Amino acid sequence: MRPRFIAGNWKMHGLEAEARALAAEVVRAAGARPAVDVAVFPPFTALHAVRQVLRGSRVLLGGQACHEVDHGAHTGEISASMLADAGVNVVLCGHSERRAAGESDDAVGRRVLAVARAGLRSIVCLGETLAQRETGATAHVLERQFIAAFAGVTAAELRAIDLAYEPVWAIGTGRTATPQTASEAHASLRALLVGKFGEAGRGPRILYGGSVKPANSAELLASPGVDGLLVGGASLDAAQFRPIIESA
Repeated sequence: MRPRFIAGNWKMHGLEAEARALAAEVVRAAGARPAVDVAVFPPFTALHAVRQVLRGSRVLLGGQACHEVDHGAHTGEISASMLADAGVNVVLCGHSERRAAGESDDAVGRRVLAVARAGLRSIVCLGETLAQRETGATAHVLERQFIAAFAGVTAAELRAIDLAYEPVWAIGTGRTATPQTASEAHASLRALLVGKFGEAGRGPRILYGGSVKPANSAELLASPGVDGLLVGGASLDAAQFRPIIESA
């Protein structure tokens, strides 16, 4: 049985005082549900402040992205080793908003390896656009993204990797994949994992992400193959994020 994993992606929201207050609420909520793994992904500028609040708790500190090389002339970028130095435990790789901004499938694969080599966990995000879904290309898109993301990953490195299925058409739109839709996509990803890694491919958790809120979290988590949730907007409000953690 894979432990449930609830991850809150704060995106580009939150100044230091707001981040501290929200992190404190998450610590309290997670403390009441010790069987559930919880992570928060604040903006880079709030990592230090949030790290202080999380110290001594079970809540993991997340980085929203990282560069594929360890150091160099890459103005404005953050490396995986810098995130590790900042106390980060887990990094998002290939979030749809990063892909939309130009991050290629191959770049995602290089960043997954960079995170693994820095000794950190990662959540690898995959998902299709509305146009791709409407043309029946979902399975093809997931396979293409998966092949690139896991091209250089070893079975040993896989132990520190989870996945997130995030249908682009459901992110921030209020549209949520039905439990059946989520289960089908998660089954496809699980088949790809087992096909590449054998029995080791049954280890990673596969989270669902896309307009998750308290009203639908329990139903999504009850769906076959859904091991957790990657939460966006609702993770910015403790009153909404707490019941999502409780539903796990």
